[in-house]
Amino acid sequence: MKPAAPLLVLLPALVLLPVLLLAPGQVHGGGWELIGTFLEAALQPSLDPLVLRSLLQGLGITAGMALLGWACSVVIGVSLGIASSRLVWRSLSGSELPADLLRRLLAIPRSIHELIWGLLLLQLVGLQPAVAVLAIAIPYGALVARVVSDLLDALPDQNLKALLLSGTAAPAALLTALGPPLLPGLISYGGYRLECALRSATLLGVFGLGGLGNELLLTLQSLEFRELWSGLWLLLAVMLALEAVIRRLRQRWGMPSRFGLGEGASGQRGRELLLALLALLPVLLLVAQALQVNPMALLDWQPLPPMDTQHWQAALALPWLPLVLNTLLLTLVAAALAVGGAPLLLLCVAPWPWGRQALKLLWALGRLWPPPLTALLLLFVFKPGVLTAAMALGFHNLGILGRLLLEGAEVSGEAIEQALLCGGCGARIALLYGRYSALARSYIAYGAYRTDVILRETVVVGLVAGTGLGSQLTESLSSFAFDQLLLLLGAYAVLTLLGEDLSDRARHRLLQQ
Repeated sequence: MKPAAPLLVLLPALVLLPVLLLAPGQVHGGGWELIGTFLEAALQPSLDPLVLRSLLQGLGITAGMALLGWACSVVIGVSLGIASSRLVWRSLSGSELPADLLRRLLAIPRSIHELIWGLLLLQLVGLQPAVAVLAIAIPYGALVARVVSDLLDALPDQNLKALLLSGTAAPAALLTALGPPLLPGLISYGGYRLECALRSATLLGVFGLGGLGNELLLTLQSLEFRELWSGLWLLLAVMLALEAVIRRLRQRWGMPSRFGLGEGASGQRGRELLLALLALLPVLLLVAQALQVNPMALLDWQPLPPMDTQHWQAALALPWLPLVLNTLLLTLVAAALAVGGAPLLLLCVAPWPWGRQALKLLWALGRLWPPPLTALLLLFVFKPGVLTAAMALGFHNLGILGRLLLEGAEVSGEAIEQALLCGGCGARIALLYGRYSALARSYIAYGAYRTDVILRETVVVGLVAGTGLGSQLTESLSSFAFDQLLLLLGAYAVLTLLGEDLSDRARHRLLQQ
């Protein structure tokens, strides 16, 4: 038996049944008054000039680190993406083996979360702004490389072969044949990565790398909720403004028909993009100078402690099975809450026009609110563990998946929904059988991809909520047990690579049906 397409998007929401049954047993009795004070402070953020000045300064540092890390990741990703493209190697040398080898190597940095990179670099080179930039650039560069190589491999190679056979040099042939059709997808994904970089820079600040994240953590720990909400509203304003700008640029530059070799609107858009890239270079230099980013300081590594046989035996004796099982359970529960929660909430508010706007605000807060801070807030009333970590991680990803669901619902199934409404069906039935039917498989396919991302993010909440491999990572870092740290990184890499393979298979199967 197979579920009908409209119900497919709601199946993950069944996880709410065990969550609601287990949640009362995780409540420890105190902290509800603090939660009420926190929610009340959202309507009364602090307007103290000193507080706002400090928050704006932290926001500037976070935005600067995000911009630099994003720019480095795009340069790294495009270069390595071209180098790992099967189409490029097949056209130039007739063999895809170098591309396959490089893809497997790039899977290692991609599988390790930027927070782990930041904490590792912090231990090796000390506290400096370049650590946050590099922590974003390494995994994001590998992610961009994967997307670029996939985009290139999906392009037809007739134009490239024709240019090569005519005697055109390989670099010029690649740029001419593959550059214009690659740009739309690269612009779209690059804009998305800039939004992610801002969230990552905020997260790195929570764990001591400076910026607005550090300000948010300090205000939460000191229970200064009005100051905390001042920072959150500022971050929300910047995030929404960034999303609006990126959406506008995608509309202007991201259409395939707007790139070509001819004159007119196509050539004008190409010149605008080139001028924008040239204008970005001095901005990046000024930001790097303002943040005092010194790449040469990254070469001065602190010596690692010796690791003998006794240390490795102690590392192997860790409770690996419970750590791995808790990490997988955390991933599945958080993914089910996020994937199933978004359509369920949208279905609940369908009869009320204002409900969708309220959900947009809630999901925007979920996207920008760092999961560790959500976990800290939940610890006011819940015990640390898998359930608390899953709720924190699920809320963050609910914001991301909710935004995607709204965008998909706005462009699919409108005619069917209107027909059902005109036939006398209620708003919920029309939404369920109208729009959900059209986007069900593509949404679940993206949910499978998001599950792979959530697996990487378990380390973020595990560090705070004390569960899974992330909790052990905290102890290993605090005790400078680099042997344990290496094994933990290997375990994370293996799990994320397996999860990536399973999510790829699931997406392929869903989209082929």
